[in-house]
Amino acid sequence: MKVLWVAAHPDERSLNHSLKDEGLRALRDHGHEVQVSDLYAMKWNPVVDADDFDHSPADRLQINDAAERAYASGSLSPDIRAEQEKVTWADTLVVQFPLWWHGMPAILKGWFDRVFVKGFAYGIDDPETGRTLRYGDGPLADKRAMTVVTAGARPASIGPRGVNGDLDDLLFPLHHGTYWYTGMSVAPPFVVPSANLMTPAGFEDTAARLRTRLLDLPSTPPLPFRRQNSADYDPESLTLRPDLAPHTTGPAMHYTDAR
Repeated sequence: MKVLWVAAHPDERSLNHSLKDEGLRALRDHGHEVQVSDLYAMKWNPVVDADDFDHSPADRLQINDAAERAYASGSLSPDIRAEQEKVTWADTLVVQFPLWWHGMPAILKGWFDRVFVKGFAYGIDDPETGRTLRYGDGPLADKRAMTVVTAGARPASIGPRGVNGDLDDLLFPLHHGTYWYTGMSVAPPFVVPSANLMTPAGFEDTAARLRTRLLDLPSTPPLPFRRQNSADYDPESLTLRPDLAPHTTGPAMHYTDAR
């Protein structure tokens, strides 16, 4: 594998960093190639603005159009181009972060906002049908992605009946709305609950499970999301056919097993 590991935690002494180091060591020891984007160490700028696109301040900034033009002309800011080169090189993306306020840290959201621009990660049409390639198809369709997430919540509390909501639903915007939208297959996440209560023995067990998950990635079945450009969705309204998962609503109906 060629793995790009994107990490978003501000403290090098954290559980997140320790797990990252264990994962990277396992990958390298087994002959896999690795690049790392440690966003806090890089002091990554998460804010989208006109400077990203060499955009004239005299003109209105329409982000999608400006980003697409800048990507096509090679005039995106150098930090964005450097990250896009890493994504292009990789066949596997590992994204690691602590769950903050039911989502990813702002610095990581800003990485996606600035790097996954139109023309690079989305906005490509099928030349034969004219349909937009997304949700299972698209520019990143030759890649897979896995989320590594730590949470302070107890295991059951981020389950189907937990007060914090089901983790599958909490990660749906990232898994379905980002990875799958751009075409990447999505491996089941590696979740570390009760992270603030981790013991040394617990860390050894967690690190061992992470190493196994990483090395098994090439053969791990992805989450069974439905493809947009399939018979499952009406091509005009882009809504799920009424005969599929008729009693299911929300994110669950977009899995082929309608879980």
